[in-house]
Amino acid sequence: MRVTHIITRLVVGGAQENTVATVLGLRQKAGIQVRLISGPTAGPEGSLEPEVARIPGLLTVVPQLVRPVHPWKDWQALRHLEQCLREQRPDIVHTHSGKAGVLGRLAARRAGVPVILHHIHGPSFGPFQGSVANFVFTAAERYAARATTHFVCSAQAMTRLYLAAGIGRPEQFTRVFSGFRVEPFLAAANDPALRARLGLEANAFLIGKVSRLAPLKGHEDLFLAFRELLPQCPAARLLLVGDGRLRSRLEARSRSLGLAGKVVFTGLVPPGDVPPYLGIMDCVVHLSAREALSRALPQALAAGKPVVAYDFDGADEICRDGETGFLVRRGDVATVAARLRQLAGDAALRERLGRAGQQFVRENFPVERMVDNLYALYLKLAAAAGLEAPANAPRPAGGSPDTDHVVSL
Repeated sequence: MRVTHIITRLVVGGAQENTVATVLGLRQKAGIQVRLISGPTAGPEGSLEPEVARIPGLLTVVPQLVRPVHPWKDWQALRHLEQCLREQRPDIVHTHSGKAGVLGRLAARRAGVPVILHHIHGPSFGPFQGSVANFVFTAAERYAARATTHFVCSAQAMTRLYLAAGIGRPEQFTRVFSGFRVEPFLAAANDPALRARLGLEANAFLIGKVSRLAPLKGHEDLFLAFRELLPQCPAARLLLVGDGRLRSRLEARSRSLGLAGKVVFTGLVPPGDVPPYLGIMDCVVHLSAREALSRALPQALAAGKPVVAYDFDGADEICRDGETGFLVRRGDVATVAARLRQLAGDAALRERLGRAGQQFVRENFPVERMVDNLYALYLKLAAAAGLEAPANAPRPAGGSPDTDHVVSL
């Protein structure tokens, strides 16, 4: 069985980490040949490209496949993708992200690929952007849906969103949690030496956020909540793990709010080096306005850290209010500050929430489980399309206990 994954770019981010982990995991399955196509990767967020470029024949870079809308380059990218797929002759194409999701599915249909999946890591339309952009992206998703055999969602919230927008049918959607190597996070521990290197006091109540420094990630609201917290919790400090194009603006904003010396920017941290930083945190805050289900949430829980998150998209599927952390209505900065005060003053509460979160992640987020679930889905869709299964592959069942299908609206 030949499988080709297509993504717009391989920057350091949740969708990209998911894609790389999936591709590398599938390479270990008998009878599967895996390829990956990406646009060029550049920017301060960092790149995952070296992880796949070192494997001969795995990665193909399409220079015209760029993130911004660019009609001429988009047309060239479509033609280039179609040519690549005709040469690779995959049985299954699995697309990721907005631009590659649309162009990749259309190219796959033109190339006669039997099974075409699209992975919804986050919404390409919604209240976070203007009406014109929403109209264009919704129309593009509806058009690309005609070429889609099946959708994979990182959260059930994406299934509800897309069905409500008239995209796809309920039986076309399957949720597969975005898995990762949980062991390094489970082993994360408070390291006084790392705190000291970052200029953090040993007794500081450390609030962390792991995210690209990019729009819609909630840094502004976090600054406001942190400023509100400080009078009651002067030992609180804020640690921002990640980099991005908003770095200088956010540094200036923290100074203008009087937070100088209390906010630490780590800069770019490779994904494999994140666990020690989570280990020194007392809690993790994620106030994003647009993500299907941020990997930062289950990774924080795996490290035994309670989370405070806005009730966005699929956050409630991980941050179970009062069980693994606290959900807050989007924009309610005062409640975010109140929850942080509650966590700062109650070590037993932090321990209880963190312990429950670790158990949930152990059961649902190992990368091996994600790869197994996707492999089982591939076999089921391939069988329905009349394709021959790989040698020694398990016989596809009618359903899988590890994947969720139809959800109620």
